[in-house]
Amino acid sequence: MGVMSHATVGTNRLEEAIAFYDDLLVGIGLTVFGSHPRGGRMYLKDGKLNFAVLKPADGEAATVGNGTMIAFTFETRAEVDAFHARILALGGTDAGAPAVRGPNWYFAYGRDLDGNKLCGFTVN
Repeated sequence: MGVMSHATVGTNRLEEAIAFYDDLLVGIGLTVFGSHPRGGRMYLKDGKLNFAVLKPADGEAATVGNGTMIAFTFETRAEVDAFHARILALGGTDAGAPAVRGPNWYFAYGRDLDGNKLCGFTVN
């Protein structure tokens, strides 16, 4: 059985996106692995590739997938709140303020500088 390895988002604003994700992801415990050969950045969690922000491989403009979302899990609601607030502070936009959505499911949604949808959640 396959298990999801990592997530990648495309960007048209490479340097700004790298600064956005360096701040956002390092702030939640990922580490910068390094630059991608065609332009971008890769991030590790527990020594394994977890996330990347890259220029599209085909050289075309990056586009946002309708219905696509990258979710990050947290231990507490306060961490979800902080993740959402950080997205906004870094110039991202709100896509759903932190709130209970389901039995003990606490979610917050935002979009990065290119419009990619990000989610922070905890189940408690």
